[in-house]
Amino acid sequence: MDAPKTMDGHDWSLLLALSVLWGGAYFFAGVAVRELPPLTVVLVRVSLAAIVLLPLLWYFGQSLPRTIAGWLPFFGMGLLNNVLPFGFIFAGQTQITVGLSSIINAMTPLFAVIVMAVFREERLTANRVIGVLLGVVGVAVLRGFDGSVDARQSLGIALCLAGALSYGFAALWGRRFLAGVAPVKSATCQLMCSTVIMAVVVSVIDQPWTLAAPSQAAVWSLVALAIFGTALAYIVFFKILVRAGASNVMLVTLLIPVTALLLGNVFLDEAIQLKEIIGAVIIGAGLLFIDGRVITWLTAKRAAVD
Repeated sequence: MDAPKTMDGHDWSLLLALSVLWGGAYFFAGVAVRELPPLTVVLVRVSLAAIVLLPLLWYFGQSLPRTIAGWLPFFGMGLLNNVLPFGFIFAGQTQITVGLSSIINAMTPLFAVIVMAVFREERLTANRVIGVLLGVVGVAVLRGFDGSVDARQSLGIALCLAGALSYGFAALWGRRFLAGVAPVKSATCQLMCSTVIMAVVVSVIDQPWTLAAPSQAAVWSLVALAIFGTALAYIVFFKILVRAGASNVMLVTLLIPVTALLLGNVFLDEAIQLKEIIGAVIIGAGLLFIDGRVITWLTAKRAAVD
């Protein structure tokens, strides 16, 4: 069983960039789902992103798998990292608020840490558990939650927890079957497989050919969602996965609420409240625990003093 990898400054900068890309994706998706069913938005998102990435795949000298066995790892990743979590989370959001669903989604690193430990891929360290729990508390403070839960909300919470758990298994799948694959190939092939799966699902459920044509704003939001929030984001995602490991890449779900908050303040003039500052500070403390280097330095300093 391996020890969790320590991230360097480059890894943290990539994680921050990913949180910005996925934080922006919430905005673009929010515009698109006003006019289109959520599952159709997912289909357009993954299919457009695959089309964008395919020329890059060939440009960098990569090739598509030539056998069914070669495609299976990417189908598995597409199912665990796109189809199942998107389906669970979208269904959950029909029962609970987006804010509460984002708090639950922030539990993804905790599930990833537990899954990796159960399957003996990485050791379960106290620093990581404390750090992730602090991160979840920080997101809860930042987003706000009054603690009241009824039967409908319980169903929504359970569905969103299933989505977060699926992301945890996606981290395990990626480490075991895609760790040695170039990021652009991992991203492209995963998205192509997700497109095939979602095309079947959407043709049965939404029948998009019967829908009214979306507005220009919705179309441009879908394009931005596909290029920045999906194609580019997944290249960064798989790069972090290769460099820093499965548990670390899932830390992005703790950073997304903070970057979304900052983006809203900078570009939409949204005021930052005291609870949001406190939540961000708690998340930062959690990330310091997970990183481990500051804790190790403080422990060494105290031992030197003693």
